[in-house]
Amino acid sequence: MDTITTTSPTHSLRERMLQDMTMRGFGAHTQNDYIRHVRNFAAFLGRPPDTATVEDLRRYQVDQHERAVGPATINGAVSALRFLFGITLRRPEMALGLVVVRFTPKLRVVLSVEETARLLEAAPGIKYKAALSVAYGAGLRVSEVAHLKVDDIDSTRMLIRVEQGKGRKDRNAMLSTHLLDLLRQWWREGKRRGVMLPHGWLFPGRSGTDPISARQLHRVVQESAERAEIHKRVSPHTLRHSFATHLLEQGVDIRVIQVLLGHVNINTTGIYTQVSSKTMRAVASPLDQIVAVMEGRAPPG
Repeated sequence: MDTITTTSPTHSLRERMLQDMTMRGFGAHTQNDYIRHVRNFAAFLGRPPDTATVEDLRRYQVDQHERAVGPATINGAVSALRFLFGITLRRPEMALGLVVVRFTPKLRVVLSVEETARLLEAAPGIKYKAALSVAYGAGLRVSEVAHLKVDDIDSTRMLIRVEQGKGRKDRNAMLSTHLLDLLRQWWREGKRRGVMLPHGWLFPGRSGTDPISARQLHRVVQESAERAEIHKRVSPHTLRHSFATHLLEQGVDIRVIQVLLGHVNINTTGIYTQVSSKTMRAVASPLDQIVAVMEGRAPPG
């Protein structure tokens, strides 16, 4: 089988791998993660990764386990190395021995409705209150909030157009009347400040020509939670989780929630059935039925 060499200075291994990922529609975050994992492997190896052997890959995984590296990191490295050897280097047989770690994801942190209200009220100013309200009120990812443009708000159809979301897919998100009113307040304030450009970013950064950064939104959420005296570990994604959980507790069909969140697989949305306290409270324990029979309040089944 032919293999790829990296002797040409204009076609380094890193460049080839980036090209391969771009052609397959990988997002910037995934590309950065894959490159980082390959770089870590090269550092362990002490030489270019395209010179690795099957035994080198095995030694690397043994080393990860001995260092108690987390399952998510190990599995991320497996995905990156499988791509490197299987796609970029055209040596898929190299990665056959890589082992994925099986683990159960942790339950996601969810705010109550009252906690969510307190957090949004504690946001510092109309810009951040509007941005965090979009994350919660439309269930958007932090990167999707940051990259919204003014023209993405469709007040006629009451939709928010999310372009190039996760997986580079476009979708529509819900726009409530309250959220629209809040966004209009921010639009008027932004115009007054001179930061709201025609067809520009809905939430511009400091320069005005660039969008607000995800890091800034993370910091604002944590500061708002502290002011609201919320002691849970929160992030912008917590607002998205809370959006989905609160909808589920209102009785919204999980398939509708799947569409609103932009999930491809219903199993991804299914995690919210594990964190919905109202859903669990709605299920009658079999112990209650037994006690009812013992007390004569229900006929034996």
